[in-house]
Amino acid sequence: MEFKTYRTSDAVEARLTGRMEFTDHDGLREIVALIEGIRGQRFVLDLSGLEFIDSAGLGMLLILQEEAESRNIPMTVRGARGDVRRSIDLARLGDILALAD
Repeated sequence: MEFKTYRTSDAVEARLTGRMEFTDHDGLREIVALIEGIRGQRFVLDLSGLEFIDSAGLGMLLILQEEAESRNIPMTVRGARGDVRRSIDLARLGDILALAD
């Protein structure tokens, strides 16, 4: 998994590409550090470039949600498509995460 960061006046966005798998814990730490630096903005996790997510990747989404929530930062997950969206739906993460198209 790779990601790029974009900032606007009201949001910090991380756009993920590639595959989000068990081996991506270093990338997860970088995104958590990004969340820790947010002040008065919302956090958007853009999955439109993500091709695959495994169960560990789904768990990482929950960790990111927990990190954002513990800092009172609204987090939105957007752009999940294809197999990535199906995995999120099968795990019923839409009940926990704020999903947007």
